Amino acid sequence: MMVSTTDILGASILIVDDQEANVKLLERLLGEAGYANVSSTMSPRDVCALHRKNHHDLILLDLQMPGMDGFEVMEGLKADDVDSYLPVIVLTAQPAHKLRALQAGAKDFISKPFDLLEVKTRIHNMLEVRLLYKKLESYNDVLEQTVRERTAELRESEHRFRRLTELASDWYWEQNETGEFTQVSGPVTEMIGLRMTGFLSERTGDPATDWNEEEREALQAKIAARQPFLDFGFSRINADGSRRQFRVSGEPMFNESCRFTGYRGIGVEVTARSPSKEPGE
Repeated sequence: MMVSTTDILGASILIVDDQEANVKLLERLLGEAGYANVSSTMSPRDVCALHRKNHHDLILLDLQMPGMDGFEVMEGLKADDVDSYLPVIVLTAQPAHKLRALQAGAKDFISKPFDLLEVKTRIHNMLEVRLLYKKLESYNDVLEQTVRERTAELRESEHRFRRLTELASDWYWEQNETGEFTQVSGPVTEMIGLRMTGFLSERTGDPATDWNEEEREALQAKIAARQPFLDFGFSRINADGSRRQFRVSGEPMFNESCRFTGYRGIGVEVTARSPSKEPGE
C-alpha cells in the first residue's frame, strides 16, 4: 500500500494560529513546496466546525492562543469524534508543552521559531502516515462490506437450497449441537405418526408401533461421530403389524470458525405401494 506524491500534495491542510505573520509564513512555505489545498484560521473556536465540514488531513495547531488554547481545541476535536485519528501537529515555542501535547493526542510537534526544513519534513511524514491510515480504513470498510455481501449471498443460497430440499423430500430436519431439534418441516406426523424425535431420540414406549432399535442405534452412532450419511434405511412397525420403510440423508453443520453446530438432513418414505388394480379385475 503506497501513497503517491500527488496524494500528499493534494491533502487538505488547516493552519491555526492567532499570529498573522506565522500563518502567512506557513502558507508561503507550503505553497512553495507544492501543497495545493491549504486553508487557515486565526480563530481557534472555529476549528471544530471547520474540521467537521472539511475533514482535514492535517491541522497545524498553535498551542498558545488567547481565549482558547491548542489543548482545548484538541479536546474539542476528540469530543466531536469526527475522526478516530486526530491529525494534529502542534506549533509551540515551549519545550515543556511537547510531551503534554503528545499525551493530549497530537501526532507530532514543530518548534518555534520555525526551521523550514523541519517544517517540510514533519508535514510530509505526517501526511504520508495520515493518508496510509485513511487508505487502510477505506480498505477495511470495503472488506467488511464484501464480507457482509458474501454472507448475505450464502444465507440466500442456503435458504434456496433448503426450500428446494424441502420440495424434493417428505421432510427436512435440523438439530443443534446438543441434539435438540430446531426445525422439522413436512408432513412428518401424517407420515409416521410422530415427529423425527421419535426416531432420532427417545423411544415411543409402544413396542407394537416402534422403530427398529438396531437401525436407530446405527444412525445415532453416525450422528455422535459427526459423520454424513446418505440414504440410510430404517423402518417401523405399525399397530396393524404392517411395516413402513424410510430413508434419511444428513450432514453435520459447522460455522465460520469450523465449530460443529448440529445436523441437517432430509427424509423420504419408500414403503412399497401395492399396484393399483385395473378396472374389471
